[in-house]
Amino acid sequence: MEILQILFWTLVFIVFYSYLGYGILLFLFIQIKRIFKGKAQRPELKEPFPKVTFMVAAFNEEDWIEDKIENCLAFDYPKDKIHFMYVTDGCSDSTPDRIKDYNWPEGVSWELEHRDERRGKIAAVERVMPLVKTPIVIYTDANTFVNEGAIKAIVAHYEDPKVGAVAGEKRVSMEAADSAKAAGEGIYWKYESQLKKWDSELYSVVGAAGELFSLRTELFQAVPQDTIIEDFYMTLKIAMKGYTVKYEPEARAVESSSASVGEELKRKIRIAAGGLQAISRLKPLLNVFKYGTLSFQYISHRVLRWTLAPLALPIILVLNIYLATTSTFYQYILYAQIAFYIAAIIGYVLEKKALKIKAFFIPYYFCVMNYAVYRGFGRFMKGSQSVVWDKAKRA
Repeated sequence: MEILQILFWTLVFIVFYSYLGYGILLFLFIQIKRIFKGKAQRPELKEPFPKVTFMVAAFNEEDWIEDKIENCLAFDYPKDKIHFMYVTDGCSDSTPDRIKDYNWPEGVSWELEHRDERRGKIAAVERVMPLVKTPIVIYTDANTFVNEGAIKAIVAHYEDPKVGAVAGEKRVSMEAADSAKAAGEGIYWKYESQLKKWDSELYSVVGAAGELFSLRTELFQAVPQDTIIEDFYMTLKIAMKGYTVKYEPEARAVESSSASVGEELKRKIRIAAGGLQAISRLKPLLNVFKYGTLSFQYISHRVLRWTLAPLALPIILVLNIYLATTSTFYQYILYAQIAFYIAAIIGYVLEKKALKIKAFFIPYYFCVMNYAVYRGFGRFMKGSQSVVWDKAKRA
């Protein structure tokens, strides 16, 4: 009985630490660091501004691409210092033509790199990287909208030679007209953004999101062509070389929430499969004695969420059912677990009926995220998650 109780509380701790405990510990570390070194100061961009390549990867984005071009042209950055590169791969719609036929203003530097064959985003990016002639390259997706000051905010970090990459902030649009499904996704990304701010201040962000990130062009290295979440893998490889990956909340990439939790599940399964693939390929990074703080952040923020935490949840429930027969205390814990999963089921039902009671979507989204890890593990083991995938529909 004592062994079962120890196992139960160990697993509860793993789940708690993975989602909340690490955030609390990170906050405490930051406060201690500020006592001795002061609060981290925002970097200042100095003239002359460096030249940058702003790369937009697009696949079948004819509904978005002209708005994306207009978004790019509004950046507050010297026009003679920015080169726009649009990379299209295997489009079956008019996306390349709309880029080519757009009424580009005089003096804007741009190019379209298109191939009919569809091989996935990483293959498309690697194909054009030899054409990049600027010291900094910024990557973004065609269906995200970036704020005007993003480039200046990102580039300022490269004044520090130890910075190898910079991650922007992903935001999920939660318009009032959207159904309550956006609640879980939006709250999750707000929490993730806060963790990334603290990660960056402590030492380094643990991987970047592909919606908006950048790196020193000279540090780019080819990754295996079957890499599923290449942005995460690329930036961690740079961090493993001794550079830091900084987080810039003033560089914002905004996209609509997924059209449904089912559509978001498609993304989560792919990310989970990619995360497990990355863990298998980044085994040296698990060595805390070699990589120190970076390993601690990587294991706490990423590895546990893609491995032990999802595995622990059903075991905790089974152990709780047994332990509830031994004491009233464990009965109350079981009631709380049951109430949480009932709330998740209610969230599922409400999402199907398009009802807007957002409180139920947090437990529902939590369950969806962890269920996605099981599905992602299956795809990872079978090798069935292709780098070429059907993008989730957006609201």
